Amino acid sequence: MTQREATVIRKILADLVRTVQLIESDIVAEEERAGISDQGDAKYPMLARSLIERRNNLMMTIAGLEGRLIQQHEQVLTAA
Repeated sequence: MTQREATVIRKILADLVRTVQLIESDIVAEEERAGISDQGDAKYPMLARSLIERRNNLMMTIAGLEGRLIQQHEQVLTAA
């Protein structure tokens, strides 16, 4: 991985983290609107469920990208 690729990944990570924060705010707002925060409740809002799935998928993507950056960093240290 080149330095340019690492920079692009860092920018993508920053955007994804910001998106996760926005989604988490939306989840809280939807729970407050519905008056239900227990995900086990049958009346738990479908929008909140969908947002949780999206957030979880983004968090997995973030973890994968962070793993790539760590690998690249370790390769640089090994080569030095």
